[in-house]
Amino acid sequence: MKRFQNTYLYTGITGIFLIILVLVIIFGTGLNHNVASDTHGSGINFGDGFLHLPADGMDHSLVILLAQIVAIIIAARIFGWIFKKAGQPGVIGEIVAGIVLGPSLFGLYFPESFQVLFPPQSLDNLYFVSQIGLILFMFAIGLDLDLGVLKTKSYDAVTISATGIFFSFILGIALAWFLYGRFIPPEVSFSSFGLFFGIVLSVTALPVLARIAQEQGIHRTKTGTIAVASAAATDILIWSVLAVILAFVRSDSFYGAVYIIVFAVTFIWVMIKLVRPFLKRVAELHPARENLSKPVIALFFAMPAFSSLIAEVIGIHALFGAFLAGVIMPEDNRFRNLIIEKIEDVSIVFLLPLFFVYSGLRTQIGIMNEPGLWAATGLIFLVAVTGKFFFSALAAKATGQTWKESLTIGALLNTRGLMVLIILNIGYDEGVFTPEIFTMMIIMALATTFMTSPSLSLIRWAFKPKTGEESEKIRQHGKFNILISFANPNMGRALLRLANCLTKKMHENTSITVMHLFSHTGYHSFNMESYETECFAPVSTESKLLNQKISTLFKISNNIDADITEIANRGNYDLLLVGIGQSIFEGSLLGKMLGFTTRIINPDKILEQVTGKESLFGNTVFNERTRAILSGCDISVGILIDKKFVKADSIIIPVLTGDEIAVIRFSQKMINNAASQVLIVDFEGIVKDHIKLKELIRSIEQVAPNHIALTDAADLETDLFRKHDLMLISPAGWKKAVNKKYEWLPEIPSTLIFSEKADN
Repeated sequence: MKRFQNTYLYTGITGIFLIILVLVIIFGTGLNHNVASDTHGSGINFGDGFLHLPADGMDHSLVILLAQIVAIIIAARIFGWIFKKAGQPGVIGEIVAGIVLGPSLFGLYFPESFQVLFPPQSLDNLYFVSQIGLILFMFAIGLDLDLGVLKTKSYDAVTISATGIFFSFILGIALAWFLYGRFIPPEVSFSSFGLFFGIVLSVTALPVLARIAQEQGIHRTKTGTIAVASAAATDILIWSVLAVILAFVRSDSFYGAVYIIVFAVTFIWVMIKLVRPFLKRVAELHPARENLSKPVIALFFAMPAFSSLIAEVIGIHALFGAFLAGVIMPEDNRFRNLIIEKIEDVSIVFLLPLFFVYSGLRTQIGIMNEPGLWAATGLIFLVAVTGKFFFSALAAKATGQTWKESLTIGALLNTRGLMVLIILNIGYDEGVFTPEIFTMMIIMALATTFMTSPSLSLIRWAFKPKTGEESEKIRQHGKFNILISFANPNMGRALLRLANCLTKKMHENTSITVMHLFSHTGYHSFNMESYETECFAPVSTESKLLNQKISTLFKISNNIDADITEIANRGNYDLLLVGIGQSIFEGSLLGKMLGFTTRIINPDKILEQVTGKESLFGNTVFNERTRAILSGCDISVGILIDKKFVKADSIIIPVLTGDEIAVIRFSQKMINNAASQVLIVDFEGIVKDHIKLKELIRSIEQVAPNHIALTDAADLETDLFRKHDLMLISPAGWKKAVNKKYEWLPEIPSTLIFSEKADN
């Protein structure tokens, strides 16, 4: 009753407040009818029933900028999701979103709306905000450079990197000579255009390359390591050369450029010899993450701004300074991971898409209205692929790699992605590129990046690999092969204990592969090996305690559900064990409707609802990931609802449908390997009328007497379920139990929902 009294009191006070507010507005309006006319244009006017914003001024600019940010983030997320579903890096979709929002599509078909959302006077604000995001991104790129990898593969990496850069640069200058008189006005010097053009063709996008290598599962192989190291060497050399080129482009004379270079070299020396040791000392004085105070974090975050400022003042561009600030950060994984985590959320999700759209506003596909322009674009694409793909592959072959490895390295180094956009925008700002050339190069960057994943698939097909490495490893072990897929280490440990109960006495006739798929939405890959080690550490410790040999499989995934089913079906496995990541009883109706349970906006969830694959108000029983795995797998699947599962000494099987015959047959493995005691509860009187079920129970009794028993619901004790270690049930039985809301459901122990075939 007290609760309702508080509600009535709060409602009454709120109502009185609103009444007073309305009376004051009405009374004030009656005092002076001229207020609206006197104040017209100075703020918000409710006359005529519309909301009028000031025609100019800071308030109007802020409204436009906020509207732009909202539209850009939504478009970037949608297109990023679409391209991920197509097997491409999300960054490609975000770049395409920028082009779609630009004059090429949105401005072409909805010119009035385009002018409202992107008026010319608002572009300066969008530019400066996007540059902040770009500075943070380049800082993270510097942080992402793993110089340790570069050192271990220094000869091969430098040879392949230098060869790809050299031939791309030379071919780029030759092509620039051909394009100069046709697309570049005479007031732009050929030296500036040629140098910039050659650099653009020489670029490799390290973040996108590393992401693709991880998604393809080759980042830990010799080929992937060499490709990543070569891309890192390329980044260092390209940005160093670009700083020199900018010195000449921005200077009016040769001597002025020399002065800029001297200042730049001095700046780099100070950052490496003085600033870096200072930052390293600060890191050593704060060894624990918990000891990192806000002033210390502020110091590290001030570095990219300070370094960018100095670089811009010198004349070698602020982005080079941000990149250098990242490179000189302490080589402490704790610091680098902490900073990258903080930057990714702000820069990549919020600010970087603004840069994509700003680039898209400069990209005018509509001006490509002549065959000659498209022919020139095709020529640029061919030269770009020849310089990076083929010459890098030839260099890799010269260092002793096989043709398959060499072509794979060439395909990866041909990835350009975001890095080209950055350098293109620098060239555009310096007046080196015209809108036509800018658009051509954007198309080239998208095409060369888009072709990376299909090229890798084509290379694998051409060399006809019979199976994946993990599948071949599994076939060597034995007859009963289990694949465990876990999201968090605790679930991985529980699933491993369960697998051990199924195979404890089978020795060499079984194998267990523990897999973790990582949905990485960012662009950075720093210290991914350390993350992998940390992720598998609890499972590895558990395997030693159980004396159970395991194989591990780690993979970056764009679509976890699809990858789990693909690996399970392709890998010659007999059983897939997964865990339900969150309680099936959690989640409000609003959360289920809008997809807020696991992420802010879930396009997969919304798509299922729109297409009618999921009822908004129905009892889903399984989440969408579990249903996708059940429907997609061609092998048996076990879904564990973990309640701190430790052992399987006692097992309870409620028989609610005829499907439990497969569950009882499956329980034989636990009887044989873990000496489990199995109790079958016949709730619906199904067993007595089911000949096959009775024969199965009798046959198990003969082989393992005193290990299996049958009872009916009449003898059911209230706390019977709590006395057992594990419950086994079929998907159909589980659905029936949930839909009927049996009173014993809250009392169940850890539960394995076992499906002998892929039915949902």
